[in-house]
Amino acid sequence: MKDLQILSPDGNSRVIQLTDRRITLGRSSGNEICFPDDNGLSRQHLAIEPSGNGWLLRDLGSKNGTTLNGVKATAPTLLKSGDRVMAGHLILVFDASTTQAAKTVVLFDPGDDEHEETSSSTVVTSLRGVFKRDASSGSGATFFSDQVAALVQAGNELSGDRPLPELFRYMLDLSIKAVKADRGIVLTVEDGDLVARANKGEGFRISSAVRDRVLNSGESILVRDMSIDDAFRSRNSIVEQQVRTLMAVPLQAHDRIIGLIYVDSPSLLREFKKDDLDLLTVMANVAAIRIENARLAEIEQSRKLMARELEQAAEIQRRFLPSAAPKLTGLELAGHNAACRTVGGDYYDFFPYPPSRVGMVLGDVSGKGMPASLLMMGLQARVQVLIEEPSDLAAVMTRLNRITAANCPSNRFISLFFCILEGTTGELTYCNAGHNPPILVRADGTWSEIQGGGPVLGILGMIQYKEFKLTLDPGDLLVIYSDGVTEAPNPEGDEFDVPRLAEMVANNRTLPCADIVRAVNNAVDEFTGGAPPSDDITLIVAKRV
Repeated sequence: MKDLQILSPDGNSRVIQLTDRRITLGRSSGNEICFPDDNGLSRQHLAIEPSGNGWLLRDLGSKNGTTLNGVKATAPTLLKSGDRVMAGHLILVFDASTTQAAKTVVLFDPGDDEHEETSSSTVVTSLRGVFKRDASSGSGATFFSDQVAALVQAGNELSGDRPLPELFRYMLDLSIKAVKADRGIVLTVEDGDLVARANKGEGFRISSAVRDRVLNSGESILVRDMSIDDAFRSRNSIVEQQVRTLMAVPLQAHDRIIGLIYVDSPSLLREFKKDDLDLLTVMANVAAIRIENARLAEIEQSRKLMARELEQAAEIQRRFLPSAAPKLTGLELAGHNAACRTVGGDYYDFFPYPPSRVGMVLGDVSGKGMPASLLMMGLQARVQVLIEEPSDLAAVMTRLNRITAANCPSNRFISLFFCILEGTTGELTYCNAGHNPPILVRADGTWSEIQGGGPVLGILGMIQYKEFKLTLDPGDLLVIYSDGVTEAPNPEGDEFDVPRLAEMVANNRTLPCADIVRAVNNAVDEFTGGAPPSDDITLIVAKRV
């Protein structure tokens, strides 16, 4: 059995086992392998299909093309083990497992004597030896050992998988211990303000000049003796705290300053020196990188959790939409919905009534994403309750608007088209609340927009709606759509528009409704150049047969 390894730009990799069936890859959720966020992929980008005893790579007319081992794949090509396929931002390796033979990278020569003596040109030491350098070498060596020990300890302590609050406390304790300060505080920038994250001592009053210089320029500051420093000795805050010597260093991760560490002491028995400032600066840099990595890890974890929750919400939402159109005498029906994000604000449904009538509803909640999705699900629940065998569509729409206005946020509204189509007579009864006028395509290919309606739902609770009627003859089609179809833009900024949609349906009017829906989706995708949709796309096509 062959396999396909998929390498994505984020460094992740997964392996797909190739069985005996064709698989496709692209942005559309209809593919076996789907990457909706890869803008370099077309909706239907490529296929890998069985052929005799091998597998063929076939480009499906993708916009950006498919390359095989660096050469553009213009015709179906038989794949060989180790072949590398590039599509969008993905790399696909065919039958990767058979190409990864073990290779000897390092050989250790045992030598002639396992206990040979060290020559005079060889120097041997250990981490313990660095910390215990001969005191006879002088105080400089001892201080050097203390600095190395502090940095190694900082690296060890900060490399663990501690939560951020605990990380801040460790960082402060290590800093105070390393420079032998009496007290200190760690501050981070949160939404433009400095927030204390850990402290030893209290009543800190830090000069705004020191703060601004550290945060704005990334410079570390040491004041050896503030009693003789003209910039500080006259400040009451310094005098009251009896601060004699201080240091402030930036928490700098790469080029980004995320806060500062401040330490001070009231005594000059242990005066801070330039070496202390250098040590604290390096430790702060190590700590800042660890803090930033921890923050990014938390953000990534939150993002993954949100993605899982959104996917679950999308699955719940999909269950609220029809899995298939009902089959009724004298009618042929098809519907489609594709959210521009994981969840969407468009809603459509079919409600069959015996013997051959069907209610059809299509709504569009203003906005996108989760807020629109929640409002859509609320709308769906209300519609389900109100349209059981309705005898007066205007009364149903009026009541639905009153309920929506009472519960809809002031900055949101819903457009909705609701109709009932009789299969035996072709009579269409409809009510429109601010939705795009549906398109009526006659059997001879002529078309027009259905007029008549009222304002959107959720704005004015006392609006009274009216219902309208017309007749579909055999072969006529009704097209109900959301503005995600007609307002889909191409790279030049032009919109797909109503005439293009109507002509597309008219040219395919003899096809089954499901094929018409598919043809419209393909036309929109081709028009937009395969770009991700900017709005939810929803479509209902009903034909009298």
